[in-house]
Amino acid sequence: MEKVKIITDSTADIPKQLAKDLGISVIPINVHVAGKCYQDGLTISPNEFYRKMRSIEELPTTSQPSPLDIVGAYKKAINNGAKQILSLHISSKMSGTYQSCLLAKSMVEEEFPDVTIEVVDCKTVTYALGIIVVMVARAAQEGRAFSELMHLAERIREVELLLATVDTLEYLHKGGRIGKAKALVGALLNIKPIITISDDGEIAVVDIARGQKKANQKIFELLKKKIPAGPVAVAALHADNKQLADLWMEKIEDLLEVKEKVMVDIGPAVGTHCGPGTVACVVVSLDELSSGSKS
Repeated sequence: MEKVKIITDSTADIPKQLAKDLGISVIPINVHVAGKCYQDGLTISPNEFYRKMRSIEELPTTSQPSPLDIVGAYKKAINNGAKQILSLHISSKMSGTYQSCLLAKSMVEEEFPDVTIEVVDCKTVTYALGIIVVMVARAAQEGRAFSELMHLAERIREVELLLATVDTLEYLHKGGRIGKAKALVGALLNIKPIITISDDGEIAVVDIARGQKKANQKIFELLKKKIPAGPVAVAALHADNKQLADLWMEKIEDLLEVKEKVMVDIGPAVGTHCGPGTVACVVVSLDELSSGSKS
């Protein structure tokens, strides 16, 4: 069977050892902090990033990898024997990475016409993307056909649920996601928006709560309502807020039948936009995944 290579970008926030074990190649997003450019996950760690972020006035920014950077990743995979490449990426509504990958694909396929490259807009971000990549990489190691891997990526995106709360509306305001008045009122009232990713790949607010305790309660109520009975895969994510992420994981294990779990640090590329203190969870119903129907 032809060798399949799974490639993603660093917004997937896949723990490094897990990516290494599964042979996943991760293309870093560029993060610009206080006039210096870093490569997400390579030249700046989450801890260092959030420490810097809390101490500077100017909001960090991000930029997608260049097509030539992506060409380099594709060629490296080909030189290592890959005949098929599945490139799974952040929502095109949030980043230009998907478009850069399409350009890189056309450049590489001209030079290597016997290699198949498929670029997928996964319409999500952070470990909601990461869990797609991880599950697809496991299936690739098991020898699943390339077409099956593409279908699996689509199915995981359909059945997964991401819920998150941000510690402050400051970074959503600085990043242009909400106006100054809303940010000020939110801060005064201690408003915690509960965020998800819409089907078309954009950030959406599903509810709001006054204070973190009420936000936690609403998160757990939503999970109980939206996730069917049966085994699940779970990730708890945090941006420099591990204590709260641990609490979420403990509660989720009480609520749901957790068969596999992982703790995830939200990296600099995603943390730039959500801000330190953010906590999230990603849940995939394994029964829904195998049945092929979403409830």
